[in-house]
Amino acid sequence: MMAWWQRWRDRGPAPKRALAPKPRSGKGAQALQYASSPLLASPTPPWRSRFLVMLLGIGSVVLVGRAAYIQIITTDFYQEQGEKRFAHTLVVPASRGRIIDRGGQVLAASIPSPSIWMNAREFSATPAQRKALAALVQLPLAELEQRAASGQYFVWLKRQADQALWNQIEALKQGKEGLKGVYAARDFRRKYPEGEASAHVVGFTDIEDKGLEGVELAYEKALQGRDGSRRVIKDRPGRVVEDVGEQIDPVDGRDIQLAIDSKVQFFAYQRVRDAVAEHGAKAGSVVVLDVKTGEVLALANFPSYQPGVRGKKINGEQLRNRALTDTFEPGSTMKPFIAAQAIESGRVSPSTPIQTAPGSLLMSGHTIRDAHPHGVLSVAEVIQKSSNVGTVKLAMQMERREMWELYTHIGLGAKPQLGFPGAVSGRLRPYKSWRPIEQATMSYGYGLSVSLFQLARAYTVFAHNGELMEVSMLRQEQPEGTQRVFSPRTAKAVREMLRMAAAPGGTAPKAMAEGYSVGGKTGTAHKQEGRGYATNKYRAWFVGLAPVDNPRIVVAVMVDEPSKGVYYGGDVAAPVFAQVVSQTLRTLGVAPDLDVKPQIVATRQAAPAVPESFQ
Repeated sequence: MMAWWQRWRDRGPAPKRALAPKPRSGKGAQALQYASSPLLASPTPPWRSRFLVMLLGIGSVVLVGRAAYIQIITTDFYQEQGEKRFAHTLVVPASRGRIIDRGGQVLAASIPSPSIWMNAREFSATPAQRKALAALVQLPLAELEQRAASGQYFVWLKRQADQALWNQIEALKQGKEGLKGVYAARDFRRKYPEGEASAHVVGFTDIEDKGLEGVELAYEKALQGRDGSRRVIKDRPGRVVEDVGEQIDPVDGRDIQLAIDSKVQFFAYQRVRDAVAEHGAKAGSVVVLDVKTGEVLALANFPSYQPGVRGKKINGEQLRNRALTDTFEPGSTMKPFIAAQAIESGRVSPSTPIQTAPGSLLMSGHTIRDAHPHGVLSVAEVIQKSSNVGTVKLAMQMERREMWELYTHIGLGAKPQLGFPGAVSGRLRPYKSWRPIEQATMSYGYGLSVSLFQLARAYTVFAHNGELMEVSMLRQEQPEGTQRVFSPRTAKAVREMLRMAAAPGGTAPKAMAEGYSVGGKTGTAHKQEGRGYATNKYRAWFVGLAPVDNPRIVVAVMVDEPSKGVYYGGDVAAPVFAQVVSQTLRTLGVAPDLDVKPQIVATRQAAPAVPESFQ
């Protein structure tokens, strides 16, 4: 290459050629000889043409290679991108499963509901139509205009609207200057026919129909089903013009049948709601268990909320399932268990006398008192009169471990196995850390905590002849299992004590139900605040069973912070118990075992003791 360049450079300038004049056309014109131009006459270097040919060749190879890459190697990608402009996979939503009660009554169901959307690229409307549309979908006009100006193909206007609302929008679309670019998508909306009464059981879903609380959350996988799909071709405005391929049908969610009886649930909710209002209380709860099958017949709380109303803020007070999530010191409701253990171990019999005079007992520098002093009481009368002193004397005959094992066996300190969100375990400290005064106070329900649901389940020991029952939120014909705690003889003896406590001369004669014998125990305690107890805040509860000789149900009632001067469990919670028992047993078809209406004592009897706070 260098030799060639040297020769070309040394050859000197090209010789000049004379230009021959060319005659002009017309008047004396002379022709110009372009071939004799010195510029055109100069030889072109060969490398230039070769370089141009090489560039053209390389460009051709690149273009051919690119075409081969697109047409052969990546053809699937580009075909997919092309199909995206016209071919679409539409989701065919599955219908969420229903939630029904034990009799088939619907507690939650999904109904078809149009969801309204806009294609902003083709949206067209007169000013009056825009204003009407904004009002129908409950959007500010400025917000609607902003969405219309977004240029997006798909913009939600309102999810899960009523069919009547969509009919009004369709009316705006009629005529030559009708509304354009607004459509409805197939959707489902969750309905809860029982409303507030069953809200804490059923729970609710979000806008995408996913469970957030209650049974909706606990059984989400079974309820949600599986969506199907449909492959279609759409034109430029987005309208479906052709189906492509096979449609995959949706699989609807499975129905969940609960053990809840909607009639019992509704009545329990009404009674606790009324009690909260009557006594100026903060909240209340009711639990009803079927002791034949272990089913939960009712789980009611007040305050409650409307589960089907979205957009309305629900506060924590409304949302809490208090029967499962709130724990408290159970107070005197623990006394029957101490008596039962003392009888079961052979230390005493129901008629064994216990000296409770002078109505107080000094232990480790603390004084334990009865609300009313008594003299010598039998073990049965200790429960009937709710004597703290008598209960402590029974408990202090036991080893700490024995008492701890008793409480553990009846389910305290362990989370109920319900498969239900929010259930708590309460608090039961290891027995090795108990001091004598703590063992004494735990015998009458202070120094430990339980939920109302745990307390109701614990009383199945007495209702089911000494066996603790496994309980279920789902419908079942037989109990899932039982655990022997006391002998049938001991359980029967304690049922008689509970009958005495809920009769004239006991602490809760207002618990007597019309037509049915009942037995149960009151509880009244100061609420804890910090390390001590509030002086004017109480929880009142009653837990019992009916009928006494052949129990069918256990009912537990709690009223939180009654504020109108009456706060004892026998006055606040026991009447709710009586009403719920009568209604539930009639609903279950249980024949009355009493011939006459019980006579309710007008004056308040001896109330359960409210001990001093222990530091």
